[in-house]
Amino acid sequence: DWIKPISKLMLKVLNAIHAVIPNYGIAIILLTIIVRVVFWPVTHKSTESMKRMAQVAPLVNALHEKYKDNPTKQQQEIMALYKEHKVNPLGGCLPMLIQIPVFFALFTVLRSAIELRFADFLWIKDLSEPENLFQGMIPFVGSLNLLPLLMSFTMWLQMKLSPSAGDPTHQKIMAVMMPIMMLFFLYSFASGLALYWTTQNVLMIIQQLLMKRKNATAPVKA
Repeated sequence: DWIKPISKLMLKVLNAIHAVIPNYGIAIILLTIIVRVVFWPVTHKSTESMKRMAQVAPLVNALHEKYKDNPTKQQQEIMALYKEHKVNPLGGCLPMLIQIPVFFALFTVLRSAIELRFADFLWIKDLSEPENLFQGMIPFVGSLNLLPLLMSFTMWLQMKLSPSAGDPTHQKIMAVMMPIMMLFFLYSFASGLALYWTTQNVLMIIQQLLMKRKNATAPVKA
């Protein structure tokens, strides 16, 4: 299993942090920060590429309309536009793919690490289980899990802040649907995993806000 070596490394780092700060909740947050710092150049490059794509999007849409009856010419003109403005249409995706093995490794560790059994953090009694607040008292879902709700909200905010080069209506739909899908997906998972993902979203939001403040640029001109 190609994930195992990375999972073992993540677990070692998590336990090393816990040895210094004996709280697995704080250790998860610090591990998330470490991963974000390591991948900062990758995510920065990806965000910059997405921003440039968003800047040339009106020009791309104009070419779509101008050459709608000639797909070959349309593609040629769009690629020429990307080359002129030094835009890589895959630049926003490829850097993110590098992080997938680390994400799955963390997913595996935080879902199944025996060290998290009965490890408490703030209101959470066991980071290896869902929060299960007011168990048996909440209709339909049975109990209240706050972290997945917070994770979904921060994901929505992060997507709202992300540069978008696609159709605005489609982006708005995705910004709503993705957090809802992840809420259903993670609602009954280990709270340690929801804590990691929420922290990840918050760090992404901070990164995007800092970049927006630092790199306020004028729209690309034709």
